[in-house]
Amino acid sequence: MNEPQGSDSTTRRLPVMEKPPEDEPDRSASADAHDPARTLGEEDGAQGRFWSMRRVPAGIVALVLLTGAGVFLYDVTAVRAHRPALHWRRSLARQLAERPLDDTWVLVGAGIAAALGLWLIVLAVTPGLRGVLPMRRTHHDVRAGLHRDAAAMALRDRAMEVSGVQSARVRTGRRTVDVHAVSHFRELGDVRADLDATLADGIRGLGLSRTPALSVHVRRPGRKG
Repeated sequence: MNEPQGSDSTTRRLPVMEKPPEDEPDRSASADAHDPARTLGEEDGAQGRFWSMRRVPAGIVALVLLTGAGVFLYDVTAVRAHRPALHWRRSLARQLAERPLDDTWVLVGAGIAAALGLWLIVLAVTPGLRGVLPMRRTHHDVRAGLHRDAAAMALRDRAMEVSGVQSARVRTGRRTVDVHAVSHFRELGDVRADLDATLADGIRGLGLSRTPALSVHVRRPGRKG
């Protein structure tokens, strides 16, 4: 049979819409991007301590240096203008020239200067912000921290949920969590075991970068009077 003039005899395949597997539900791009369960690897998720801005020490050092530089600049300018130098600078220069190195005041001044220098070095090489516990990263561009008092309060609330606990005191550190609980009924061993399990789960729920060790102490309430 003759084909009509101008018709296209090539065969074209239509696109096929593949159905997603039943065990993987369809997810939108925004839902996948904000999935809270997605976390980074162990090396990327672990974070060090936050670095302090050191505003107060930096401000004090800057103010002292600025004041000293301004006073010396004024004195040098006055001397260049054929005016006498400041009395305190002449006295200081005379004392430094006449006093021996083993003089008591020279040693005291050197010790104070060395202590201040060591303090500034320690501030420069240590991160500070010991009250903020770094949390594990879930995204590369987001970094979070949890204050120690907030972590201790959350763990204390979890401890008070354990049956038999009358009161609890929690101290949260970077490496350990110390819990001191008072139990007014139940066996102390059972209360301690429940506290170990509950607080271990609570520590994992905090999402800290470094999981601290747990130390639980349980005792009976003291006698009144």
